[in-house]
Amino acid sequence: MRSILSLGVLILFWPIKSLPDSPEAESRKIGRPVRVVSLGFRGKSLEEVARIVEREGAAGADLIILPETFMGQAGRPEALDGPTISTLSALAKKHRTYLVCPLDRLEGTKRLNSAVLLDREGKVAGLYDKVFPYWSEFDLKQPVDAGQAAPVFTADFGRLGLAICFDVNFPEVWQRLADQGAELVVWPSAYSGGASLQAHALNHHFYVVTATQNCDCAVYDLTGEEILYEKTPGLNASRITLDLDRGIYHENFNRGKLEKLLQERVGEVKQTKWLEREQWFVLQALVPGASARALARQYGLEELRDYLSRSRREIDARRGWKFAEEKKPAEAPR
Repeated sequence: MRSILSLGVLILFWPIKSLPDSPEAESRKIGRPVRVVSLGFRGKSLEEVARIVEREGAAGADLIILPETFMGQAGRPEALDGPTISTLSALAKKHRTYLVCPLDRLEGTKRLNSAVLLDREGKVAGLYDKVFPYWSEFDLKQPVDAGQAAPVFTADFGRLGLAICFDVNFPEVWQRLADQGAELVVWPSAYSGGASLQAHALNHHFYVVTATQNCDCAVYDLTGEEILYEKTPGLNASRITLDLDRGIYHENFNRGKLEKLLQERVGEVKQTKWLEREQWFVLQALVPGASARALARQYGLEELRDYLSRSRREIDARRGWKFAEEKKPAEAPR
């Protein structure tokens, strides 16, 4: 097994049949690890995709991600009970993994660019419809309808958000995911995204993982740092283990509480990163059974995203109106 410890994140490349989901393995887990597989490709048949998912599922995974509308949008959109979801649902159940399956989807009379979340039983656990379709999608014989919401879904490993391709350009999608407590956001896409994704991870302090038709994968830490980038022509298969128990905090109002926590809980939790200019720090569990985020709450530390959300609400209340809402210049207070 190869592993690289970088920025407090375990980048883990696991061999076939490693890390079985047995009670003993569960009891040895440190933090809240989720094994993620990102698959990047273009123009493959459903049979080819099924073989790839079969191989990756057999290696052991908690979450497998496929690229945006990987079966294309040239033909008629497909319902949830069609061959794509039926085939991948069986594989999700067989390998006990969550699977993000982007689909050119038919719902009633609507055509939607969707990401379907399948759970470990192969059941549909969530649907995300692309809120901001790209312009060419409106030129299809049956245009794609714009999605209406950006929900966050509860998986057994944590809170999962979804966004698709052109959504990267619209901060309100990512703000809504953050407001609902997303810990990991998956972004299937036709292209690579880059700095915009990094900005969303930086601003909202969740992990972001991509799976693209560009045959690449980027992973951004909750600090906004890019912790993995891989690109392989034809088929890219990237594997990484992320600890969703890691928490990020501002020094404001937390310094004394942090010192007490680290003094009293030696060997259970550690500060893994200090960003001096931002005055941020990251906490991570060290032993099975300990939760860095739970211990931080116990000692009264406020996570960075919560701190900023609370600050926004309370300062808006002092102002008497929400700065985040659009106001005409004449209505602005003097």
